[in-house]
Amino acid sequence: MELEIGIEDLLSKRRIESDRIEWKEGWNPDDIYHSVCAFANDYNNDGGGYIVVGVGEQNGIAKRPVKGVPEHMLDAIQKEMVGYNNMISPPYFPQVVPTEVDGKWILVIVARAGQQRPYKSPEYVTSKKDKRYHYYIRYLTSSVKANPEQERELVHMSDQTPFDCRANHKATLDDISPLLLEEHLRKTGSKLAKQVRERGVEEILEDMQLLVGPPECRYIQNVALMMFCEHPEKFFGYTYVQMTSFPKGSVENPSVSEDFPNITGSVPQMIQATMERFRNLLIREKVIKVPNQMEALRIFNYPYQAIEEAVVNAFYHRDYLSYEPVTIEIEPDCMNIMNFPGIDRSISEQTIAEGQRFVSRYYRNRRLGEFLKELDLSEGHSSGIPTIQEELERNGSPRAEFFTDVDRRAMRIRIPIHPAFLEETENVIENVIENVIDISEETVKKMMPKCTKKKLEKSVAIIKMIAGNPHISIDEMKTELGVADRTVARYILDLKENKIIERIGPDNGGEWKILI
Repeated sequence: MELEIGIEDLLSKRRIESDRIEWKEGWNPDDIYHSVCAFANDYNNDGGGYIVVGVGEQNGIAKRPVKGVPEHMLDAIQKEMVGYNNMISPPYFPQVVPTEVDGKWILVIVARAGQQRPYKSPEYVTSKKDKRYHYYIRYLTSSVKANPEQERELVHMSDQTPFDCRANHKATLDDISPLLLEEHLRKTGSKLAKQVRERGVEEILEDMQLLVGPPECRYIQNVALMMFCEHPEKFFGYTYVQMTSFPKGSVENPSVSEDFPNITGSVPQMIQATMERFRNLLIREKVIKVPNQMEALRIFNYPYQAIEEAVVNAFYHRDYLSYEPVTIEIEPDCMNIMNFPGIDRSISEQTIAEGQRFVSRYYRNRRLGEFLKELDLSEGHSSGIPTIQEELERNGSPRAEFFTDVDRRAMRIRIPIHPAFLEETENVIENVIENVIDISEETVKKMMPKCTKKKLEKSVAIIKMIAGNPHISIDEMKTELGVADRTVARYILDLKENKIIERIGPDNGGEWKILI
């Protein structure tokens, strides 16, 4: 049995948030089972978590090399866990994966959100006397006893199993594409990728906890069909992207329009194809020469990362029982991205109007969000809206707006076009130059106070290039800056060390991310 993500990604917390990982230097079942219970209850709807036994931590970071678990104890611990699993009420069985790291063995306990939550665990599973049971939940990075109010909320959540975690009674294993499954596991660095062809789809889905029901009657979870089925519309009606352009405005002249071919496929395929269409057909760049500055200012009608975040959000929060596709409409001065239904009622109309950050306890497709995060498509923790606004601000664009109706039947994100692509007046161009340069240089100065003027100019130029094209190569940067490879590498290293940019993924196929 293997993890569905790479062990190094887990140890370095590249794809998993800190509050979803707990480090345990040794085998301490009393303490560990508090966390097993807490992750199973999934009070914050994060999708459960990981308990790593045999790894110490310092300031939340895994100590390397790992301490490890003696090899002769691996089987004994797993046999011991069977009894402890049955002590949880109702019984709960996490996945246990022995993994070799730094020449030693560790145990990774994968505790997903339980289908029968809420769960109680004994205060001391090792106690031989009468056991006192408690509900446990995650609070920040700790597992704690739930207070009475939290207990009531846990009970209320028990009938709210997210749609994507429910069994689909119409699907068969033939509906899962081995190629899509293998590709996903390869992208996430899982060792399971090499085993898909040898062991078959069913065993791999079992390891990924994507099957439900007894061995003689297994059903596939909806999220597996969303991720690994080439035609999910067979099970979820109207699962496609519908895109229309109104060059003269949908209100002013709706009869003049262009319908693009619908985009279909698995959810990752649809996201990728939608973004490729934006990149190839709709995103435009404008180069503005800045007085007394070597490099030109690059702006975009729509920043790529803001659109990507909005598209991912539409698929993440979509109701897959709704007979409405993800709809994108291109207007002369903006684009609208819509999904159905609307924003959860727990989020006030004032919060929606402010367009800052929408925080909801209930996620319709919690596990889908976890998969998208593994592919670096989603950040989680309600960070999608701030990301959209930050990317628009960095590009010098107006803020996005968010709309829903009284009955919360639909959600619409309006992303305005950059003003420089509407009119070429001198005032608009001067305003663009002033706003973008002031924000960028001032921020970099604060984070790199000892930076020379030349280095500051080059660093800001690199940040602007990345903002405009997250996939830009070092060769392209070198050509734009007119410097050597080593010089560009030195600037990039300084920006990384000062937490201004980071590299996500490999050199080929990865992308840059701006952290400020």
